[in-house]
Formats: sequence, C-alpha cells, structure tokens
Amino acid sequence: MASQCQGIQPLLQADKRAKDKLEDAKKRKVKRLKQAKEEAMAETDQYKMQSDEQFRLKQSKLMGSQGDLASEIEEQTQGKIQELNRSYNQCMESVMKQLLSAVCDMKPEVHVNYRLKATS
Repeated sequence: MASQCQGIQPLLQADKRAKDKLEDAKKRKVKRLKQAKEEAMAETDQYKMQSDEQFRLKQSKLMGSQGDLASEIEEQTQGKIQELNRSYNQCMESVMKQLLSAVCDMKPEVHVNYRLKATS
C-alpha cells in the first residue's frame, strides 16, 4: 500500500502543477484580453478625436464661407437700400410736383364720349 501511495503522490503533484499552469495560463489570457481591449479603446478614442477634429475643420471652413456669404449679402443689401434712398430723394420733389399739379390744376373740358341730347 505504501508503494501505491508513493506512486499516487507524484501523480497528484503533477496534476496540481498542471492545474496551476492552467490557472496561470488563464490569468495571462485574461490579462492579455484586458490589455488588448484597453489598446483597442485607446485606438478608437484616438480615431474618434481625429475624425472629430477633421469634422470641426470642415465645419469651420463651411461655416466660415457661409459667414462670408452672409456678410457679402448684407453689404449688397445695404448698398441697394442706399441706392434706393438716393433715388427716392432725387425723384421725390418732381413726383410731388406732378401729383399736386394733376390734383390742383383742373381744366374743365367735356369728355369725348359725352353726347348731347337732342332737344325737339
């Protein structure tokens, strides 16, 4: 019986060492997976930051050009308003004279379609 215990003892120790090696391998695998996950997260964060920066640059270019367009349109509008005001000031007096003369200077005349009734 003692010889059997001596034969079993090395087997049990070998089994324990194998289990320990498996545990270590599992721990290393979990550690590698965590590290790979962290690296992947870092890469995705870096890519996200780069794409956000590119988006902001494109957006600022687009919004900048739209801002330029808005200011250009505003300048054109102000120019047209000033031109209309100048034209108004130049023509206002002559138009008022024409209007007043048409209203105030009445010339009585018979309408062309007026027919005299025949008196018998």
